[in-house]
Amino acid sequence: MPFTSPILPPGEPALAPTPYRGLTPNPGAAPMADRRFRIDRSAATEEFGLACQRLIPWPGGDAEPPVGAMACFLQPGGESDPDCHNQDEVMIILSGTGSVTLDGEPEPPFRAGDIVVLPRNREHVVHNTGDAELSWVSLYWPLREPAVRTDNEEVAA
Repeated sequence: MPFTSPILPPGEPALAPTPYRGLTPNPGAAPMADRRFRIDRSAATEEFGLACQRLIPWPGGDAEPPVGAMACFLQPGGESDPDCHNQDEVMIILSGTGSVTLDGEPEPPFRAGDIVVLPRNREHVVHNTGDAELSWVSLYWPLREPAVRTDNEEVAA
């Protein structure tokens, strides 16, 4: 079922179709129609031992969103660099097959159409176990990794 706006009672003002409706837009930002872009490996840069295309936040955005997103591409037989962060992460698998190790322990394999949850503060490595490129979109929150406290001293993440 496609998303539709709620049916409002007569005389009720419509809400802006965004979770940021109370924020003042950036006057220099392009109209929404001009902010359309595609997931494209050629737009990716090397990060974390794989190719990543930053999706959220996007350049010229009105306000900093509460989440980040990136498209990731991993060659057959490849694996990401070990990563550990104080953010939750969800991988939406677009193509290929793979697996993840969490804190050195192997997790069940996954394939296109699966969703993989990576809990915060757990070291993870993504492995491409197939013969084709593995691609996914990672959503993570909060956008900025929270500071960590050690021995009554706050350290920026």
